[in-house]
Amino acid sequence: MALPDSDVFVRLERFYDAVPRDAAVAEDIGGFVLFVRRGSTGWPYYARPRLGAETPSAADITAVRRRQRELGAPESFEWVHETTPDLLAVARSAGLAVLLAPLMVLERAALVPDLPLPGAKIRFLDPAGPGFGADLSASRAVANLGFGAAHGTAPTTTAAPAGPRERDALPPLGEDAVEEQRGRHAGGRFTGAVVESPADGILASGMCQRVGDVAEIAGVATLPAARRRGFASQLTASLARHALENGVDLVFLSAGDDDVARLYSKVGFRRVGTACIAEPAPAPL
Repeated sequence: MALPDSDVFVRLERFYDAVPRDAAVAEDIGGFVLFVRRGSTGWPYYARPRLGAETPSAADITAVRRRQRELGAPESFEWVHETTPDLLAVARSAGLAVLLAPLMVLERAALVPDLPLPGAKIRFLDPAGPGFGADLSASRAVANLGFGAAHGTAPTTTAAPAGPRERDALPPLGEDAVEEQRGRHAGGRFTGAVVESPADGILASGMCQRVGDVAEIAGVATLPAARRRGFASQLTASLARHALENGVDLVFLSAGDDDVARLYSKVGFRRVGTACIAEPAPAPL
């Protein structure tokens, strides 16, 4: 039986709170919990409203930002609008720019079947394999180029969209970062997958992070030169199917905007709410 949306939001809040805790130190600051990464190799996490706390205040936001600056961490905040609806106005009044990202949940019966990809295939990363570090570095490079192109910041050496040459020109991940990711993949917390071409190597990448029976698909990106071939859609579907086959019963993701959300709706996801992602607003010119 399908869960009511209210139960979905409770499960999502528990997921968001649990995901960083094995790789970060949690600091309570007012109505927020700030996740501070351990060492220098992990993901630089965000601040989120504390479970069960009242809506954070503008003073709480100021205190968190001060602490983030002390740590050299990004001044970033995340929350679900339906769970903490009053925080949007508070965040904007405190000088934050807020991205409103469609929050989408998989409808299992609507998940698209596996379909062949032109000139490529999907492969899951093997943390025990000798090529894991190289795969991880290529995946990260694809994500950097793919998301950078979406925001106009991707490095490029030609006027053409970034492709395999630009991917291979980016520096590989350090050994510490690879080992940190190897442990998280081997433990089942992360699952990485790629779209790979025999001729051009890894053209798209994505991952799924899991806590218990809830999983989030994130970081799905395609090299700009390889777009419009259905790679991202099929990769998302494969990650979702893999999660379902391994005991997950709630798969979700956040789309970058409404256009991206429409693409995910064709894979089998439906919008249930809004994920808020905030950072300091740019200073006026």
